[in-house]
Amino acid sequence: MKLEYPEIKKRAAKLKFRTKAFIDGDFAAAQSEETFTTENPATGKPLADIAACDTPDVDRAVRAARKAFDSGVWSRLKPGERKRVLLKWADLLETHALELALLDTLEAGKPIGDCATMDIPDTIHCIRWHAEATDKLYDHVSPTGPENLALIVREPVGVVGCVIPWNFPAQMAAWKLGPALATGNSVVLKPAELTSLSAIRMAELAAEAGLPAGVFNVVPGLGETAGQAIGRHMDVDMVAFTGSTEVGRYFLKYAAESNLKRIILECGGKSPQVVFEDALDLENVANNAVGAAFWNMGENCSCGSRLIVHTKIKDELVERVAKLAKTWKVGDPLDPRNRLGAMIEKPHLEKVLGYIAAGKAEGAKLVMGGRRILEKTGGCFVEVTMFDEVSSRMKIARDEIFGPVLSVIPFSTEDEALALANDTNYGLAASLYTQDVNRAHRAARAIRAGTVSVNCFSEGDITTPFGGFRQSGFFGRDKSIWAHQQYTELKTVWIQLA
Repeated sequence: MKLEYPEIKKRAAKLKFRTKAFIDGDFAAAQSEETFTTENPATGKPLADIAACDTPDVDRAVRAARKAFDSGVWSRLKPGERKRVLLKWADLLETHALELALLDTLEAGKPIGDCATMDIPDTIHCIRWHAEATDKLYDHVSPTGPENLALIVREPVGVVGCVIPWNFPAQMAAWKLGPALATGNSVVLKPAELTSLSAIRMAELAAEAGLPAGVFNVVPGLGETAGQAIGRHMDVDMVAFTGSTEVGRYFLKYAAESNLKRIILECGGKSPQVVFEDALDLENVANNAVGAAFWNMGENCSCGSRLIVHTKIKDELVERVAKLAKTWKVGDPLDPRNRLGAMIEKPHLEKVLGYIAAGKAEGAKLVMGGRRILEKTGGCFVEVTMFDEVSSRMKIARDEIFGPVLSVIPFSTEDEALALANDTNYGLAASLYTQDVNRAHRAARAIRAGTVSVNCFSEGDITTPFGGFRQSGFFGRDKSIWAHQQYTELKTVWIQLA
């Protein structure tokens, strides 16, 4: 469905926001009756007052989840029946796709073009894919002697806490919910306090699809209250977290200080894009580099924020990237003509501008951008920004900026390029460009990252696992069949035969 800007604005103005928690199959105010305000980062104006859940609300949600799990209403339902409900949920998500896209656009400042054509379709596809896998996964029988039978089976973990970020609100929820629900778990999900609306609506639609009460609960709230309550809860069996490395450390601490619950982390990134001198098509490289660096305003954990380029082609590639980047128009996220929307909130905008100032102070060459723009709108907009002549010691080359800031770093040899690519605390994603198939294999193996794309920028698709090395997280992998495994316990059943 192609909609013009005026029609999109009309539909956005008519949206009905669900602002309460969703616990045990119904909406509920926070027990304290406290709320917090969510804002539109493109205007700086309030959108809604959301239930501010805290420990008592998390306790209630966990009790509902545990009761549903223990009853077997979902955990012991036939896989084919779970699949049927999840597919119906996906159909309802598709019916309300534009509504969900608008919710994420308004609350996260994301371009409607991205939300309507990528984020929400990928959200729906994720739920459908995991639903279809539900009744196609087999357990094992080990090779024993004739006097024994050994079964190796997977069972759902139990109550899973999911804590998700604000940069892809609906899609990150689906990455957790798809495999967690398909394998029979009950879920307590805490959306980021800046972006709660789509998760609450998704829970309502899941109940409409037939998901039993208590199986999927949403507790909006602050990280230090609702998030910590989930992390420390003695009856939560596992937490799946996507967000910053700093907050990921807290969940490890919470687990250690409570019940040693399983923690899976997908955290930050500082992804390299390595362009060798024999890259085949520099226009294609530039197009991918711009998308990697500036898509979603750079608010992406796999953002290709370091462009590591051979000195022979650096100047030409920088010129091509700058030319393409200038076509990425920044403005009202509801306008389909805009490729970039707003930074998520004013403190984050100021953080990004602080990194830009640091790049200038440390001697990097500002090629383009570097300013806050559209201030009269009240929104948090920043120009597409690129620095050249960056060294790997500069803050802009080391820290995760989470904004539309690209650093160009030159190299002369393959060994130098790979050393620069790995000169980071992170290891989530990377890209490399070369015509040499041998070099492509060598470099892909040498770069320490969970996903390495060759001659493109890509996170793979739903069939491939996504997660990181080092401080980008560990054990956790979203997407693919591997995601199903982490939401299950492996059990051996040893039978002595008569």
